[in-house]
Amino acid sequence: MLGIIGGSGLYKLEGLKVIKEINIKTPFGEPSSPVVIGEVEGKKVAFLARHGKNHQYPPHLVPYRANLWALREVGVKRVLGISAVGGINKLLMPGDFVVIDDFLDFTKSRKSTFFEGIFSLNVDGEDKVAELLNKKKVVHIDVSSAYCPEMRSTLIQILEEKGFRFHRKGVYACTEGPRFETPSEIKVLEKLGADVVGMTGYPEVVLARELTMCYASLCVVANPAAGIAGYRLTSDEVINLMKQKEEEIKEILISFIKSLPDDRGCNCEKILEGAEV
Repeated sequence: MLGIIGGSGLYKLEGLKVIKEINIKTPFGEPSSPVVIGEVEGKKVAFLARHGKNHQYPPHLVPYRANLWALREVGVKRVLGISAVGGINKLLMPGDFVVIDDFLDFTKSRKSTFFEGIFSLNVDGEDKVAELLNKKKVVHIDVSSAYCPEMRSTLIQILEEKGFRFHRKGVYACTEGPRFETPSEIKVLEKLGADVVGMTGYPEVVLARELTMCYASLCVVANPAAGIAGYRLTSDEVINLMKQKEEEIKEILISFIKSLPDDRGCNCEKILEGAEV
């Protein structure tokens, strides 16, 4: 099953025929919202609001581990994260879609792994994830291809077919937040190769990978980043842009759900092989 995590401005999935809403308690706390199980074109989908239904969780306090674990509990094998970002690359315009292919992490205080060695929590289950956690193993996953190539390819194909303005790759720089970045910080990120900047892309991507899930990130450029914009950045601007893109996002998601093969044709599920010490 596909899991969709909605970011700023995306608190429900339009076009989803809701089957049930599940409140889940995980070993890592409660997720930021109930998991909504629904159906699109005969395919089951799980939806979760990253910041909560009423946007009550700031980026640095989103319960990322609980969110991913809750999706795992309902049977999700693939995760698509939707995010609003600031554009650093001068080629990016507000409203553009970006299919992320790599990341830079500049967060400071977040729990970014399930595997904490002797401090790992005991969990239920008999799969590889549960085995490594319960055995208190230290785990180092490879993130050479952090974003699932199969999911990325499907997204790119859909965006091309629909004719939406988009970029087939991009490096996501994740900052701590909740404040926006300074112009000097953006200059540094640009020199390091970042195309977009956001506050929630990490650790979501690596946590999904640790659970052997496929993960892809579709970003919407909400505004130029600090110093590039030439004006004061506001949260209102981000939310308003996402509202404007609501119908396009709905079209993309419905097509993505329909087009994604039922069986995974990638190697994402093998990420834990050889990762334990």
